[in-house]
Amino acid sequence: MLAASAVTPASVVPESTQQAIGYPSLFLLVLIGALVPVIPTGALVSSAAVVAVHQTAPFSLAMVFVTASLAAFLGDAALYWLGRRGMKSKNGSRWLAALRARAPEDRLEQAQTKLAEHGVAVLVLSRLVPAGRIPVMLACLMAKWPMRRFWRGNLPACLAWAVTYQLIGILGGSLFAEPWEGVVAAIALTVLISAAPSVWKRVRSDR
Repeated sequence: MLAASAVTPASVVPESTQQAIGYPSLFLLVLIGALVPVIPTGALVSSAAVVAVHQTAPFSLAMVFVTASLAAFLGDAALYWLGRRGMKSKNGSRWLAALRARAPEDRLEQAQTKLAEHGVAVLVLSRLVPAGRIPVMLACLMAKWPMRRFWRGNLPACLAWAVTYQLIGILGGSLFAEPWEGVVAAIALTVLISAAPSVWKRVRSDR
C-alpha cells in the first residue's frame, strides 16, 4: 500500500502485498513520528488514504484510519510517559529536554492559559493545529496531569487527527486517476496546511 506503491505502480504489486507491507510501515512511521516530531505523519496518513481509495479491497480506508489513530495514540502515550519520568527526575531527561526545545515560551504560555481555561478540549484541538501538539503536551506535564486524564483527552484528539488527514487523502485520491498524482496533491496540501500558521505569523509581524 504505502511503501510498495511509492516504488512501483499499484497495478504491478498485488494489493495483498501492498497491504502486508503498507499497514505495518504506516504504523511504525506514525509511531516514530509521534515520539520524534520530525516525520510528517499527516502526509503519511494522507498518502496512505490516497492509495486506499484506489484499492478494491474492502475496509482499506478503515484500516488506514485504525492503524494511524492507534499508532498516534500509542506514540503520544509513550512520549507523555517519558516526559512524566523526566519531570520527576532531578536531572530531567533528554525526552523532556526535546519537548522543551520544541515549545517556544510564547506558545507554551498560550497553551498553559488555554489548558487552564478549557481543559481537555485544548488537548483535542492541539493535534489539529500545526506545531500545537508539543506545547500542549508540555503544558499537561507542567500541570501534572495523570496518565489516565491525558489518555482520555488524547484518544479523541488522535481520532480527529486521523480523520482530518485521511479526508485530505480521500480528496486527493478522488480527484486524480493515478494514485501517485493523488499522493503528490495530498502531500502538497498537508505541507501548505503545516506552513500556513508560520506564514500568517510572519505577515502579521511585517505589518
